Order: sequence, then C-alpha cells, then structure tokens
Amino acid sequence: MSGTAISLGCRLNFAEGETLAAAAPAGTIIVNSCAVTGEAVRQSRQAIRRARLENPAARIVVTGCAVQLEPERFAAMSEVDEVRPRDNAVPLRSAAGLLHKVKSFVAVQTGCDHRCTFCTIWQARGPSRSVPYAAVRDAVAREVDRGAREIVLTGVDITDYQGGLGRLCQALLADIPALERLRLSSLDSVEIDKALLELIAGEPRLIGHFHLSLQAGDDLVLKRMRRRHSRAQSVAAVEAIRRARPDATIGADLIAGFPTESEEAALNTLRLLDDCDIVSAHVFPFSPRPGTPAARMPQVEREVVKGRAARLRAAAAERRVRWLDGLVGSRQTVLMESDAVGRTDGEAQVRIDGLRRGDIARIAIVGRDGGHLLGTRA
Repeated sequence: MSGTAISLGCRLNFAEGETLAAAAPAGTIIVNSCAVTGEAVRQSRQAIRRARLENPAARIVVTGCAVQLEPERFAAMSEVDEVRPRDNAVPLRSAAGLLHKVKSFVAVQTGCDHRCTFCTIWQARGPSRSVPYAAVRDAVAREVDRGAREIVLTGVDITDYQGGLGRLCQALLADIPALERLRLSSLDSVEIDKALLELIAGEPRLIGHFHLSLQAGDDLVLKRMRRRHSRAQSVAAVEAIRRARPDATIGADLIAGFPTESEEAALNTLRLLDDCDIVSAHVFPFSPRPGTPAARMPQVEREVVKGRAARLRAAAAERRVRWLDGLVGSRQTVLMESDAVGRTDGEAQVRIDGLRRGDIARIAIVGRDGGHLLGTRA
C-alpha cells in the first residue's frame, strides 16, 4: 500500500506527486502545491483543507512550489502534519512518471536559469537540472511496459535539456522501438534546435502538436517581461515548424494585462493568434507574484486585465471553432482516451463509437458538436 497524491498546476507537478505518493506509507496524502499565480496558491490551500475534511485520520504532507516560497504560511495551517520543501541543490537522478488514462507524463528536467520578471519558478525550483539520459530512457521504457500508448516529456523548460531536446528525442525513439508516440510539453521557441526540427520533419512517431511559451505579442511587453524572444522570432519559430511539418498545430501560453500594457500592446498579442495560427491558447490574466520585478511595475487596472483576458480567450475560442470546422471531411489519427472519446494528434477531442480505450485508429471526421469533433471508422 502507498499514499495518495493531490497535485495542482503543471504536468510536472502531477508526475512528481505520483512518485512521492508511491513512496509514502498508506494513509499519507501528498499535496503538491502550485505557485504560478496567486489563484494557484489559493487553490493549493483550499485543496489541503478539503483533504483534511474528507480524510480526518490521514497524515497530510505538503510540498511543491507554493511551499518552497512560503513554508511558514503552510506550516501554520492546522490541517498540515508536515511541510516538506524540496532540496533544489540536489542533482536529478531519476525521472518521475505519471500514467494518466493511456498517456504517461515523464519528467525529464526541472528548474530554470532565466529570470522572467513575472515568474517565481526559478526561486521555487532552483536552477535548471536535467535527468540523465539513462534514467529518462528507463522511465520511458517502464511507462511503455505499463501500457502507455503515448509518452509526454515534461519539465519546467524541456528545451533547456542538457545535450539538447532534439538529441534526447532522437535517442529515445532509436533505443525504444516500442515507443509508439512521443509528445512534447511546453517549448521555449528560441531554444528549438536543428535536431528537433529534423525530427519534426521526418519522424512520424513525434506528434505534431507544439505548445509554445510565447506569453505576449508586443515587443515592449516582451522586453519588460525579460523574455528572450521578440514578436518576429515567435512568428519565425512557428514558420520553421510549419515548414518542417505543414500540418503541425500550434498552442501557446499568453498573459493578458501585464504591467504597463497599453491597449495597442494588448491588440498586438491578440493579433498573434492569427500570425502564429494558434488553435489552442492558455490565457492567463496577469497575477502579480510577491517579490517579482513585475509586481513593482505600474499595474493595469484589475477590471481592464480581466476584460483583456476575456477578449483574448473569446478570440482564441473562435479561432479554435474555425479550426475544428476545417477538420470536418478529413481523416485523422485518434488515440482513444476512453471507450467513447479520443484525441487527435492536434489535441482535438473526437467522439466515436466502436473503439476501445487505448486504441489508435485512423478515422473520418464527419461533424462537430460544440468543442468535440464527431468521427466514424467508415
């Protein structure tokens, strides 16, 4: 028997939480907290209270990014038995894995060497560290043996993997023939290397959906965020991906209402949806994190931030509907996540009868119902 995990935030957190829970005694609840926004911290505290209410006899151990930044605040919660900060100075020796439905998320990297002005992750997770290749290979092989039909490589900044992300993917695909599908989590567009572009162009087992950490579409805002790319470089990165694989789909993280953002700057980010052909956008209203440079900059009024985020989400949703409609009449490869719903390589959900969870099939797209496509094997 082992413990259970309650994880918040990114897939890296979920993979790490499951690994910690597997090593914990029965009756232990590991809460792996998130600090990416103020709302994430609030949700972490709420999850702790709910866990205690539902499991009065459990031992609750709290770890993760929010604990790393505010250990005393979490230690003061009456529901918490132990606060367990990470030791960010310890080199990574193993890769955490999480089997979710028919996919496994394998953590290959953590930490960050960059200093974006809005972010606390570099404080919470320490410097960038990569899992040695042999440990990654063993973890991926183990997850494939457990039944994973698709492996998703995850981390804080996987494009910063030591030795190059492209070379890592090449080695995994060469060394593990049973690895049917390899997908990448969020990428820093300026670190997409030649080896990765070669794989995008010529390796069908590398799934052609790429989620980019773009954050904004205005050069002055990007400079004040201390991002390492310009608007033109974002567009060029997408063009390079699409040259390598014309049917690739693009997702992106975008922040609305960054301090000092003008209406024209906000519109530049809105236009980036079209310029980068983004069909899956994660939009975050700016949330000032204590101690960051961005928190000390002149803030945009909160209602304006919310309005810009809503506008950006609405435009992204409209683009996604148009993209989904454009897939009607095409044939798509679908990985079934349940007996009724699968997902295309481009991250579109499809309802289809006659297939089972874990099946991979080439199907015809015959319609759309809301946010789902409708498919048939005919």
